[in-house]
Amino acid sequence: MPVDTAVENGSSGVPPQMRVAVVHSFYSSDIPSGENQAVTDQLDALHRAGHRMHLVAVHTDEVSGSPFYPLRAAATVSSGRGRSPLDQLRRLRPDIVHVHNLFPNFGRSWLRHWAGPIVTTLHNYRPLCAAATLYRNGATCTLCPDGDRWAGLRNGCYRGSRTASAPLAWAGRHGVTADALLGRADRVVVLSATSRQMYLSSGIDPQRLVLVPNFTSDFGLSAPIDHRPEHSPANGTAWVFAGRLSPEKGLLELLARWPAGERLDVVGQGPLLDACRRAAPEGVRFLGRLDHLELRRRLPSWRGLVFPSRWLEAAPLIYPEALAAGLPVLAFSGSAVADSVREDGTGTVVAWEEALAPALSHAGLHFPTLRHHCRSVFLRQYSERAWTARIESVYASALASRRPSPRDR
Repeated sequence: MPVDTAVENGSSGVPPQMRVAVVHSFYSSDIPSGENQAVTDQLDALHRAGHRMHLVAVHTDEVSGSPFYPLRAAATVSSGRGRSPLDQLRRLRPDIVHVHNLFPNFGRSWLRHWAGPIVTTLHNYRPLCAAATLYRNGATCTLCPDGDRWAGLRNGCYRGSRTASAPLAWAGRHGVTADALLGRADRVVVLSATSRQMYLSSGIDPQRLVLVPNFTSDFGLSAPIDHRPEHSPANGTAWVFAGRLSPEKGLLELLARWPAGERLDVVGQGPLLDACRRAAPEGVRFLGRLDHLELRRRLPSWRGLVFPSRWLEAAPLIYPEALAAGLPVLAFSGSAVADSVREDGTGTVVAWEEALAPALSHAGLHFPTLRHHCRSVFLRQYSERAWTARIESVYASALASRRPSPRDR
């Protein structure tokens, strides 16, 4: 059965205290998930803001060992029929239902039986792409959203398998406008301007589409930091990459161009670890996977974050975490983070064909002057306070668009 966890607080919030049910299928812990972390952080933030939060969840770790789980999950994804949160929701009677992820453990057929306001957050491109990344063979791929609905099946885009991709291809054969959740939600939250444009182009109603970037907190930073250039803590010379060592993250391509002797610390694990070790020039250290709090503690000591992602990315948490630490970002063009760096003025964007050594040299001189600005951008755009105000506004507009509330039914 789904896990149902309630956290309640008697204090009032702004807008007035709401009862919010968050529905989320947690991904397996075998693959570290920023989405899982974001959902947990958002629950805590709304609780601190005075709202009554309830989590209705399924944890893949807890159900994947049961007999015939892969077959049941495939049937749920392809048909939309399967595990439903309705019993919990009817008992909780929330003002708002906020759906983060239904794949692969929740069905979708329950949505037509819930009359109250629904908000959903799109953390990735799963409604558009079986792999959820819009990335294939080293480049952005938009065959499926461009109308070739079976491209994901032909290419085995989910886990490199046509069999595993078949349920997703069948579920998405009519495009995002026929998606049960996206069609039903009163507000659809996206995390970046890049993601917003992709979903707009695919036919999502712009009146229901709202941009609310991910946030992070100051929690985990070792101490309050004075980010003025003359007090910069970044006296070290090492850059840092932090992420999963998988093809779409671009680390292999980065290492192939990394100047010998330039220091780079690689934080993370993944299937390309051995290949990355072989490709690494002198000056590159592999630190493995760091505990999240330990990574947050260390971030201010690096020279800058290097972000070479090859896919569009929805909104990785490492970007606001870097800004919270006053750490500028060197991003390669083609990702949502690169677009954010340009818009926010929080670092440097380089093209893949551009010579990397001069770009690193320029960034090394320029980045210390950006630390205070990065911190200011974090507080204004990516802090918990900024996110809470935005999501409360989204909830209020969803409530206003659909009356009466579940409590009045």
